[in-house]
Order: sequence, then structure tokens, then C-alpha cells
Amino acid sequence: MLGFYLLMLLGPNGMVGRALAAMGWAALPFTFKGLVVASMLYSLPFVVQPLHNAFEAVGRRPLEVAACLGAGPLDRFFTVALPLALPGVVTAAVLGFAHTVGEFGVVLMIGGNIPGQTRVLSMRIYDHVQAGEYHQANVLSLCLLAVSFAALLAMSLLRTRRPARD
Repeated sequence: MLGFYLLMLLGPNGMVGRALAAMGWAALPFTFKGLVVASMLYSLPFVVQPLHNAFEAVGRRPLEVAACLGAGPLDRFFTVALPLALPGVVTAAVLGFAHTVGEFGVVLMIGGNIPGQTRVLSMRIYDHVQAGEYHQANVLSLCLLAVSFAALLAMSLLRTRRPARD
């Protein structure tokens, strides 16, 4: 469903597609850039909550102290808020990656299955299943599962090794 609406929005007749064409940019559907944009939008719900929690946990006090010491808004963000929220930023990135790595619907609608351009592992799995090559599909599926699990495990291990802040 999301893939269809993104295709309509980003396509040459969609609102965003027409705006991109007016700026002289290429349409996003069936390109790697379009695939990245669609994947980011698809994983947004898995990324927003950890980011929100991470920056909320920083609190106002460190930012107020930095402001009292003369730091501007961008300086406060990059030297205070972002380093303090970094574990949550990493968590958000890993969750977004793990959520997107095996996605099929959005990838098919926006990226298609263009060899050398937009073909991703989930599409290769689909191709193997369509051809009745279940062993190859199983191997690739297990690889995707292992990569996602390893990313989540690494994130979990990094978070448990990090000393607690007071």
C-alpha cells in the first residue's frame, strides 16, 4: 500500500515528481535514489521513536549550560545533544536498517527489479521462488535473517556495555 502511494507521489505525474521535474531533476521511481527515499520513509516509524526518546533523555540542563557558556544552537546540537543521544541514534539507525533489509513491497513498487540498479536481495529471493529455486531462496533468506539478527545483537551488546549515565 505504501509503495503504491509513494509511486503515485514520486512518479512523473505525482506532486513530488512534478516538482522534481520542474527543478530539472530526474524522477525517483525505478532508481537507486528513489529506492533509498522509499526505504527511509518505510522505516520512519521504527526510527522516530528511538530518536525521540534519545533526545528527550538528554534533557534541557546540558543544553542550558552550553548556552550559558556561549554555545549557539548548532554548536549545542552537535557538541552536546548529539553526543549524549548517540546511543539512541545508533539504535534508530540499526532498527531502520533491520526493518528495511528484507522489505519487498515498497522495493518492488518504487525500485522495480532492474539488474545492476535497483535489484536487492529481497527481489533476488522473489526471483528464486518464482523460478522454483527454493534452496537458493532459502540460503538468501537465511543470510538476510542473519544480517538483521547480527545488527540487532550488536546494537544490544553495545548498549549493555555502555556505562550508565547519572
